[in-house]
Amino acid sequence: MRIAVLYGGVSAERDVSLSSGKGIIAALEKKGHKVIGIDFHPNKLNELLELDVDMVFIGLHGRFGEDGKVQAMLDMLDLPYVGSGVQGSALAMDKAKAKVFFAREGTRVAKEQVLYKHHYKRESFETSIPFPVVVKPNQEGSTIGLTIAEDQEALLNGIDEAFRLDETVLLEEFIAGKEVTVAVMGNRGSEKALPVVEIVPKNKYYDYESKYAAGGSEHFVPARLTEEQTAYVQKHAVLAHQALGCNIYSRVDFIVPEDETDPVILEVNTLPGMTPTSLYPDAAREIGLSYEDMVEKLIHLSLNK
Repeated sequence: MRIAVLYGGVSAERDVSLSSGKGIIAALEKKGHKVIGIDFHPNKLNELLELDVDMVFIGLHGRFGEDGKVQAMLDMLDLPYVGSGVQGSALAMDKAKAKVFFAREGTRVAKEQVLYKHHYKRESFETSIPFPVVVKPNQEGSTIGLTIAEDQEALLNGIDEAFRLDETVLLEEFIAGKEVTVAVMGNRGSEKALPVVEIVPKNKYYDYESKYAAGGSEHFVPARLTEEQTAYVQKHAVLAHQALGCNIYSRVDFIVPEDETDPVILEVNTLPGMTPTSLYPDAAREIGLSYEDMVEKLIHLSLNK
């Protein structure tokens, strides 16, 4: 097949996307496909308009890639692509709105407060969420712009930082526990949860360095959970994927609390990382899919959308 891979992009996750794109291109070429790599930029849309390919593999992360905008363009051009469409992509990218859908499915979500830049008053702001408070831009990934604030000063500084990246900021209660992730794969109506991956960061928190630096974190597959906890996160990962209208694949993140109450969903990633240290490939390997076989399977699933 002739397959275009979109990677790079202009979001804060550009470096991650460059690594994902490199891996996807190499895997497709190893499988014998004719690959066209495009370092995507909104100012160069003519590169998409002139594409003559059988399929597009989107290796972008963050804005102008994971938020439905590129998917809308490809839909208008009648170019088939791997992964979720406009609706699922946009909803998953909007963390605050996505949580409404998760809660409707009976999935436990963290207590939250949503801030809007045009209403926010720094000098008089207080939160009802007890410290520590997790502060994050509503539509960024890879923990970019995330702060875990231990006091009021750190909270206000964290909000300032998050507002530099987004017009909407999400505050959430901090829940101590194991961070795990569930890869979801399959066509609509037949999605399956892959083995759960547990992440143990070398740093205090699972930050950007822990995610992408070699040796930044240790992954346990399958995760060291009880049977009940494993069943819960796998079930609710599929429910979250379906509730947002996602398609083909996603990765759903959870915190499993130390007090052994129900796991808490964090977010759905519609274009999970495909770098050498990424989690989705780890889960695929556990069911016997090499990186190359995983990429090929996603292509074939997408042909049957």
